[in-house]
Amino acid sequence: MGALTEALQDGPEEAIEVCAVVAPEIAAEISSAEVKVGRTSHKLRNPENVPANWMEPLLTRYAAAPGEIGPDVVRLEHGGVGYVEPIYVKTPCLACHGSELSPAVSSRIAEHYPHDNARGFAEGDFRGLFWVEFREERVDAYRETE
Repeated sequence: MGALTEALQDGPEEAIEVCAVVAPEIAAEISSAEVKVGRTSHKLRNPENVPANWMEPLLTRYAAAPGEIGPDVVRLEHGGVGYVEPIYVKTPCLACHGSELSPAVSSRIAEHYPHDNARGFAEGDFRGLFWVEFREERVDAYRETE
């Protein structure tokens, strides 16, 4: 979010570059064999952000009650833990995710995301999830330090 906020100061076209290039790099840099991070949505812009099976019921639940549910933790089938934090649309988000986009923003989005489905949001709408997946080994290591 910090990189995105900073890029927005130079305009929404720069923010699109952050979402398309920088955000995936940050997620890859932070992720490891034991901990993976990312973002997903029920209305994808980037097809690489398709939700894992464990995220789909959470997306449905958050979309049905926008603004009413905070972060959540779930047990995963393989024994690890999933953590999600909802993303809600704020005024600056509307430049790229609202109903009316400038031609320059639409063009830049089309360059990076030809199958974009992440438009038409209003302020306060549920946009998606930031997620963290902790593998069983990481959860066990945490328990040992308690």
